[in-house]
Amino acid sequence: MIVSLAFYLFAAVLIAAATMVVISRNPVHSVLYLILAFFNAAALFLIAGAEFLAMTLVIVYVGAVAVLFLFVVMMLDIDFGRLREGFQKYTPIGAVVGGILFLELLLVFGTWQFASEATTLRFAPMPQGHLTNTEALGRIIYTDYVYLFQIAGMILLVAMIGAIVLTHRQRPGTRRQSVVAQVARGNSISLEKVSVGAGVKALGIRRPPEPAAKPREFASEDHTDGGHH
Repeated sequence: MIVSLAFYLFAAVLIAAATMVVISRNPVHSVLYLILAFFNAAALFLIAGAEFLAMTLVIVYVGAVAVLFLFVVMMLDIDFGRLREGFQKYTPIGAVVGGILFLELLLVFGTWQFASEATTLRFAPMPQGHLTNTEALGRIIYTDYVYLFQIAGMILLVAMIGAIVLTHRQRPGTRRQSVVAQVARGNSISLEKVSVGAGVKALGIRRPPEPAAKPREFASEDHTDGGHH
């Protein structure tokens, strides 16, 4: 009974938070609602017994992706009023794309059905002993699907390198560090340890002589009032 109430509670909050992500006008509020939706989805995974997916959702999506979105939205000075100027112009295209997605969802949910043994598999014992879902998932990924897992990692690496290359700009006049020049330098520039109190004279460096002090000029007194000499 408690599990069912918790499930419906987290599911209701998840649906409400996901709705606020879409309809909220403030982008910062949208990101905060997205974080709330992620936490409730993680709670649903915990109720279902998938603790690995729950922790992954919290650590990766909430701890990295959502926080990154939040900082980007808060740091960038984006004029959202200007972005919404051409909204009506793209309304027909958006309506067509939304209609296609809606038809695809109807096709999926109209033809999809539960397997006959789905209700009994939930209560069946695990075939390979009492393994946690984290260990079972790791065995499947790194044995049966190890090549697909490596390919997915390579695709993400290529995407990251491509994003860096596309956003990298060469700015003229910028001084950059040359590691090769630093490593190949000669003995002209070196560091030497000097004992405490020796000063720069121990290295043969002498201070330039101080300029001579200019004589003070005294202003002559005006004796126009008939003073004695």
